[in-house]
Amino acid sequence: MRFARFSCLALLVGLSFAAQARMVHRPVAWTLDGTHFKSVLVYDDAGAVKRPALVMVPNWYGVNDAAIQKADMIAGKDYVILLVDMYGENVRPQPGHADQAQAATKPLYGDRALMRKRINEALAQLKAQAGRAPIDTGKLAAIGFCFGGTAVLDLARSGADIAAVVSFHGGLATDDPALSRNIKARVLAMNGANDKGTMPDADRFMAEMRASPADWEFVVIGNAVHCFTEVGENSPGCKYDPRAAARSYRLMQDWLRAAFSGTP
Repeated sequence: MRFARFSCLALLVGLSFAAQARMVHRPVAWTLDGTHFKSVLVYDDAGAVKRPALVMVPNWYGVNDAAIQKADMIAGKDYVILLVDMYGENVRPQPGHADQAQAATKPLYGDRALMRKRINEALAQLKAQAGRAPIDTGKLAAIGFCFGGTAVLDLARSGADIAAVVSFHGGLATDDPALSRNIKARVLAMNGANDKGTMPDADRFMAEMRASPADWEFVVIGNAVHCFTEVGENSPGCKYDPRAAARSYRLMQDWLRAAFSGTP
């Protein structure tokens, strides 16, 4: 009987602890070149144990509820994630309005130096959160989706001192292939074989990576088109693919674990 009472008490304590644990969504704001940015720090507050931290750049719709849900899923109990605002707090393309998203990304695609400056500032802001969130500053990486994949590849090209970069169906082109010589991070890029927007640049991207000192992989996922991790997308050229998404997330986890542990 005493054992039964103890077991019940332990179960109640465990349930109480689980109920108290929650995903934190904390605004992180900064100003760069007169533009105000508002990003979101995402992590599970179940414990204070330090964990790896990721800069995460969402697709071209930017910081919104869907991007936060994706950050929740990836962070879990494993990572602290800074979901990055690349546009400025007053630019928030509405989901489904591709014209607004295209207008938001145009200045950054047109000025890749500006893109690199903004994503490097985001990395600095993530590091600055170490005193307020359970971040292991010795284990930093960046992940990005679609436009965000382009941004994190440019972070790698800028020579950022991070362990890894992972790009999901991101743009592969660069304004300066010689920048690849600066890469310190391990680079993983994953694109759909039928992605008509990014795959035309595949050969140039691989040539760029071959000329770099990077430990890199370029994974082409068969039968997938653009947007394969983007839940809800269902057009011929931009379509969610649960099989490709699950496979790419497993590859990401393996890549990050190896990078953080320093193993091949």
